[in-house]
Amino acid sequence: QVQLKESGGGLVQAGGSLRLSCAASGRIFSNYGMGWFRQAPGKEREFVAAIPWSGGSTYYSDFVKGRFTISRDNAENTVYLQMNSLKPEDTAVYYCAASPYGGSTRLRSQYLHWGQGTQVTVSS
Repeated sequence: QVQLKESGGGLVQAGGSLRLSCAASGRIFSNYGMGWFRQAPGKEREFVAAIPWSGGSTYYSDFVKGRFTISRDNAENTVYLQMNSLKPEDTAVYYCAASPYGGSTRLRSQYLHWGQGTQVTVSS
């Protein structure tokens, strides 16, 4: 079992930046692929970014490509999401998720462990 806890959300103006963190505990974090998803009110949870266990071959949704960067520190059992040039449409609850398959995937079904989420609000 992997426990995940997100932090770093908050209120920011459009054009600003935030860095989300996801601290993992439990099983060997370095074996897991990690992802970030988000869910806005009244919408489905959607994929944002993913990173494999090795830290290479990151994967992004088109709507964040070039603005967001996912990274991980296996020594610290933490995955990060650096969000730059934020837009009001980025407002959502952001969730961290872990995949025991180790790869970098956008498929929600591949992620078996989820955090509680952290709210990101971008004002115009």
